[in-house]
Amino acid sequence: MKGTVLYGPGDIRFEDREDPKIIEPTDAVLRLAATCVCGSDLWPYRGIEKIKGPTPMGHEYCGFVEEVGSAVKSIKPGQFVVGSFATSDNTCAHCRYGYQSSCVHREFMLRAQAPFLRVPQADGTLVPTPGGAPSDGLIPSLLACSDVLGTGWFAADAANVKPGSTAVVVGDGAVGLLGVLSAKQMGAERIIAMSRHESRQKLAREFGATDIVAERGEEAVARIKDLTKGIGADSVLECVGTKESMMQAIGATRPGGYVGYVGVPHGVEFKGEELFYRHVHLHGGPAPVRRYLPKLIDLVLNGTINPGKVFDLTLPLEQVAEGYRAMDERRAIKALLRP
Repeated sequence: MKGTVLYGPGDIRFEDREDPKIIEPTDAVLRLAATCVCGSDLWPYRGIEKIKGPTPMGHEYCGFVEEVGSAVKSIKPGQFVVGSFATSDNTCAHCRYGYQSSCVHREFMLRAQAPFLRVPQADGTLVPTPGGAPSDGLIPSLLACSDVLGTGWFAADAANVKPGSTAVVVGDGAVGLLGVLSAKQMGAERIIAMSRHESRQKLAREFGATDIVAERGEEAVARIKDLTKGIGADSVLECVGTKESMMQAIGATRPGGYVGYVGVPHGVEFKGEELFYRHVHLHGGPAPVRRYLPKLIDLVLNGTINPGKVFDLTLPLEQVAEGYRAMDERRAIKALLRP
């Protein structure tokens, strides 16, 4: 088969690779219905995150089970499944506490920007869709569950969004926009989306944002304080991963409030004394998507949410390089790839 490989900054190739096969008895091999480019893929694509050599790319996926290993019990060939970007056995102590992305057998998925994919720990990582294969129109939204929706949901959960609360979302990429959707589903009364881009502002409002703030940095914090009568937000979802975005998130949070941070940190440092006097809860990390997958899949299948709207560019998989370019140049929020 052919698959996506990053050779260096801006150098994405779709080239011959070995077909996936069962290696461990807990593995499954999937035929993918769809995959996509993630905002976090842009860190190495831009050269900000270094790679050691040609690197297979992709960690978001959904599709049909082709084959399973001898130890796989609950996942069956022919099922349509959605999986997390982090594998998990779903039985260890960390998994039982709901942190499957810290499973003792965790592997971070790679190689998903391809027609076929080997998934380790299949029983604990994959969730079948009830009622058989979904309609083609639902596949973008089910694919979103694999990472960006699950990560946005974790950001809202970690930020302790409650009914009637005020939430701020820092970041207007796919994760931030789905953080808006998640906060709305959790009952936030006021949702302030921070965005400078008209198309993303429009989608944020469609997902539930009540206010838009275009300022950044200290000006953004001042604007949030102005909108909240000088208090700050109950919950802030940090969905970028830069020092500026993190300090903006902390500054916008009221004393006693919560920051849920899910942007992969790059150059983020804290001064302990500054944090000490802010009285802000910080909770984040790689999202335990597997914890939320059953609920998110149900919300998609019953028509409550349509997270697939974040995909504003659809390409054949062999045109993956254009998907990267479009997202890098902010011509697309998120590129969906069809094998």
